[in-house]
Amino acid sequence: MQTKKWAAAALAAVVAAGTVGTAFAHHSFATEFDRNKPLRLEGKVVKFEWVNPHSWIHIDARRNGKVERWRVEGGAPSALLRRGWNRNSLPAGTEIIVDAFAARDGDTRASAAEIRFPNGRELSLGNPTTEAVAAAANRGR
Repeated sequence: MQTKKWAAAALAAVVAAGTVGTAFAHHSFATEFDRNKPLRLEGKVVKFEWVNPHSWIHIDARRNGKVERWRVEGGAPSALLRRGWNRNSLPAGTEIIVDAFAARDGDTRASAAEIRFPNGRELSLGNPTTEAVAAAANRGR
């Protein structure tokens, strides 16, 4: 009987330890990004990461006369699928325009709700937190 209790406790400890990284990896929008620092990024997709808990678009954006590599956070793949995306929606070299919110720490990282293409087509990145912030900012205009 004692062996079963110890085995169950050990299993619970292993499961708990395995989920700690996931809990710390996920964050709130306000912790990492500043809704008072909107920015527009225009450039070419370098890489599109179809990963959980958030997708990432890496772009070379032209800013202040030079090219900077930016990482733009989007929604989870499941949210993107519901909006018509797939892992091949943004191949490298695609020109995009991103309205985003800058990282609080000044890093070249941002969170965005939508991207546009030069032809005017728009796609939602499926990040509900950023979409809510963008909606609130639009109401204030």
